[in-house]
Amino acid sequence: MNLHAVRAIYRFEMARTRRTLLQSIVSPVISTSLYFVVFGAAIGSRIQQVGGVSYGSFIVPGLIMLTLLTQSVSNASFGIYFPRFTGTIYELLSAPVSYLEIVLSYVGAAATKAIMLGLIILGTARLFVPLHILHPLWMILFLVLTAVTFSLLGFIIGIWADGFEKLTLVPLLVVTPLTFLGGSFYSIDMLPPVWQKVTLVNPVVYLVSGFRWSFYGIADVSVWVSLVMTLAFLAIFLAMVAWIFRTGYRLKS
Repeated sequence: MNLHAVRAIYRFEMARTRRTLLQSIVSPVISTSLYFVVFGAAIGSRIQQVGGVSYGSFIVPGLIMLTLLTQSVSNASFGIYFPRFTGTIYELLSAPVSYLEIVLSYVGAAATKAIMLGLIILGTARLFVPLHILHPLWMILFLVLTAVTFSLLGFIIGIWADGFEKLTLVPLLVVTPLTFLGGSFYSIDMLPPVWQKVTLVNPVVYLVSGFRWSFYGIADVSVWVSLVMTLAFLAIFLAMVAWIFRTGYRLKS
């Protein structure tokens, strides 16, 4: 493996975060703080506890997951789209760099940014509500798997998109609504029985549920089901990326 190439691309992508610090780090943290103010104060005053956990603490895993999903997709999609937009992707494809190394560097950088932001938000949450992580290793596992999985999705979107509008289309119209409807701010046990079954079709439910279980030991679905579903999404997106490079979809034209 050409580690020099991987390191070079990875460092370049990470440097872009430093150049856009306000947009990449400060803006999501401020937005998350506003969620705490609105949901914690307005709704938290009416809903004291969910599953034996104060509402303010209950929504922390959901807020982290919301940021993690959107930022992973956004970072990876913009990261690979701009080389396509400027034409430098062809120099990369003609260089002695394998497809695996390209994916590893771009997806690795996007996932790293999302994980860093998730940890920053976790630290910010401690300023608002008391937190206790019951299973820290499981928390890290779900954090990393989710960041890598949705960075792969963002990589796919960045290759598929033929304009800036499409880069924001999937995160805005698909990822964010699914996260809001995936139990980020409520337990699906609070829904009517029919809607509980409908909600289980939403893949984000399993991600949020497993991540919340690592904090408080409570979950809407089994943690093992959450883990299997997360790995399944990872495998699907890996297969799609492999197909893209094998066929040259939107890369060789």
